[in-house]
Amino acid sequence: MGNDLTVGKPETVLWKFCLPLFGSILFQQLYNIADSLVAGKFIGEAALAAVGNSYEITLIFIAFAFGCNIGCSVVVSRAYGAKRYGEMKSAVSTAMIASGVLCALLMLTGIPGCSALLSTIHTPAEVFADSRLYLDIYLWGLPFVFFYNIATGIFSAMGDSKTPFLFLAVSSTVNIAMDVWFVVTFQMGVAGTAWATFLCQGVSCVLAMITVLFRMKKFPANEPAPLFSWDLFRRIAMIAVPSILQQSFISVGNIVIQGVINGFGPGVMAGYSAAVKLNNLVITSFTTLGNGISSYTSQNLGADRKSRIAEGFRAGLKMVWSLSLPLALAYFLFADQLLRMFISNASEEAIHTGTMFLRIVAPFYFAVSAKLVADGVLRGSSMMGKFMIATFTDLILRVVLAVILSKTPLGATGIWLAWPLGWVTACYLSIRFYYSGEWFNEKSEKSEDLALSR
Repeated sequence: MGNDLTVGKPETVLWKFCLPLFGSILFQQLYNIADSLVAGKFIGEAALAAVGNSYEITLIFIAFAFGCNIGCSVVVSRAYGAKRYGEMKSAVSTAMIASGVLCALLMLTGIPGCSALLSTIHTPAEVFADSRLYLDIYLWGLPFVFFYNIATGIFSAMGDSKTPFLFLAVSSTVNIAMDVWFVVTFQMGVAGTAWATFLCQGVSCVLAMITVLFRMKKFPANEPAPLFSWDLFRRIAMIAVPSILQQSFISVGNIVIQGVINGFGPGVMAGYSAAVKLNNLVITSFTTLGNGISSYTSQNLGADRKSRIAEGFRAGLKMVWSLSLPLALAYFLFADQLLRMFISNASEEAIHTGTMFLRIVAPFYFAVSAKLVADGVLRGSSMMGKFMIATFTDLILRVVLAVILSKTPLGATGIWLAWPLGWVTACYLSIRFYYSGEWFNEKSEKSEDLALSR
């Protein structure tokens, strides 16, 4: 029914648990990458700019779904680690109800408000209509995004990273085929890429939710499991709200940066759109691995095995750094070739923009990945205040520096320098906060922990 992350050698346990998570996020990112690739190759540079422009706004809504995922995962994994199955079931149903209400509110405000957002970020007239069309279709599929994230949070809390991987592997592969089918065969334009994503995410969500409900029935509950618990809602919110604020402010910051980028015209917009998709593939992968560290941390705290936290952190660093090296080299050395996969008849301005962005940020993947591993421990141990300080420092630096440097002779290239400066500063803070954790104050280890970790 699940995997116990509180037993076994931490490094082995984390590799087995996190590798399917890494595979899952690769397939998850294929949704957006496929949209951009098909738009750029089969429709044109303006369509790629429209999809990329819309993507920055969709990240606001994804931030809320991601926060619900984290809040649910941490609380469920704590109950799962302590074997309080009645509480775990109640946490699952509470998270689903609360997330459903939040999703409905976002749709009610988002659908009529997207035109204003697109205007706020100075969306050029030639890509405005396609951007709005993409967002309209995306928002009608928002329930699928929310409930799929809740389902994956529950799977992760129970130590199961393989099930969401299988769902995403199939749906993402089908999504690529449907993107091409709708755009090339039916000539649906940007709407075709959005509808393909809508349908595939919908199927994944329904299958994931059915699997979650089926598994919940298998767990014995010695105590009553109310459908909604205000106490559990409060505990979920204590994790979810800071995570939502973190991701939302990052998304708002990205929108501000997108507005600055839009002032440089469609060529720079298209190059940035392609490059940021490749960059987000890496960052989201590291974030997902950090979420795995959160589940590991929370389960071990629930089982009162704090001595395993530091071992898990070191194992997490080895894992993300082993991925950072090949990814950084690939992006630095082959940026031009990778970008041309997205844009047919690419302008030199678009290719130059994307290449500069990737070559500036790629060497700093080691710093941002270390930050995200430390953040995973902070979230899993409910140290949300310190987690938010590090995250907001990164965001504020990136936004302020992007605006300032864009006005220098460096132009658009100056914007890209804001990423590594923000990452390095935030990495330092997150690591410092990690070393202030309670697991370093433990005076003794339980003998069974020593035996089980071997």
